[in-house]
Amino acid sequence: MSPRRGRPGHDQNSMLEVIVQVFTDHGYDASSLGMIADRLGLSKSAVYHHFASKAEMLEIALERVLGELERVFDEAEAQSGDAVLQIRYVVLEAVQVACAKQQYLTLLLRLHGNSDVELRALKRRRKLTGRLRKMFEAARAEGSLRDDLDPGLAARFTFGLVNSLVEWYRPDGPDSPEELSVAVLGYVRTGLRVNETRDFR
Repeated sequence: MSPRRGRPGHDQNSMLEVIVQVFTDHGYDASSLGMIADRLGLSKSAVYHHFASKAEMLEIALERVLGELERVFDEAEAQSGDAVLQIRYVVLEAVQVACAKQQYLTLLLRLHGNSDVELRALKRRRKLTGRLRKMFEAARAEGSLRDDLDPGLAARFTFGLVNSLVEWYRPDGPDSPEELSVAVLGYVRTGLRVNETRDFR
């Protein structure tokens, strides 16, 4: 969905960052158009010049992170080679997305499924977990994943580790997204590998 053009100094992209913060601070259901307009310093009608509804605001915001994660999986699945290489790619890139789209991922993780937009987003999120589970299933079939660990749990553990970044990552902190992606991959590799010769290196 392409950004709408509007009043000088206020475009959809810059407004969306403020709107997402309102949704995160108060919850999507409790956030009113009045709260959003006040935070932006605009009238309600000016906000509606850029967005058709509160639901559209949420849908566009969630696309910012879900679209990026789906792209990561598409690129990983397009690669040839062992499943562990696909998992490695997903972990490294998903951490980058979590850092770059921290606000949007936080919003996604706090959804309750009380609207059609939320339900669609949660369904897409479950599909991503399913795609990672299939990668772990393939890795186990290749002999690269511990056979005592369920692939579904492996997928949930991995996403749990990536998603935890929203709670403490700071862009001005000591660790860069690149450094964090390598660190997260190290934890995943240590917990899931079957031996020292075939792992996620």
